[in-house]
Amino acid sequence: MEDISVITAVHHPLRRRIFDYLLLYGTSQVTAIARALDSQVGSISHHLRMLERAGVVQRSEDPSGDRRTSWWMLSRHSFTWSADDYSDAPADALLAREAERNGIRAQIERLQRWRRRHRAGELPGYDGFNIESLGWATPAELQELSERLGRTVADWRTSIDRTDGRERTPVFFFAHAFPTEP
Repeated sequence: MEDISVITAVHHPLRRRIFDYLLLYGTSQVTAIARALDSQVGSISHHLRMLERAGVVQRSEDPSGDRRTSWWMLSRHSFTWSADDYSDAPADALLAREAERNGIRAQIERLQRWRRRHRAGELPGYDGFNIESLGWATPAELQELSERLGRTVADWRTSIDRTDGRERTPVFFFAHAFPTEP
């Protein structure tokens, strides 16, 4: 189970964007992150320190050896959790439900932004996809599905050779699996 401090740290909108930036681009200088996210360096530094306290990012050596610049990298690359994990601690459960709502809202907003860009003819050749399915599962089987999907996505990410000279664009993948009724 994730510590609630990790969940609340990552599900702040700007900190989530910082996490996503570092996930896509790797170790980066704070100034580059601020520029890419159209934010102030001081604000980015503040949020990086909050992510650092939660164990999500860590400071990194400047590749050029210049100690005057601040470089950061991810300590972790994924999180798996449910608001139900915190049912024994009411205050943590409240925070977890709010983080869950923020996360789902951010996922839907990303999907809506992509749909607008797709309709406008941006990113030709990039058609999104939707996978939906119904099945039967025990709680353990549902957990197994989560673990399998996590491994599949991680394997796919590491299989891509970003040095092969081919043009790529960032891609967002999300999936939810939960008990339902027909």
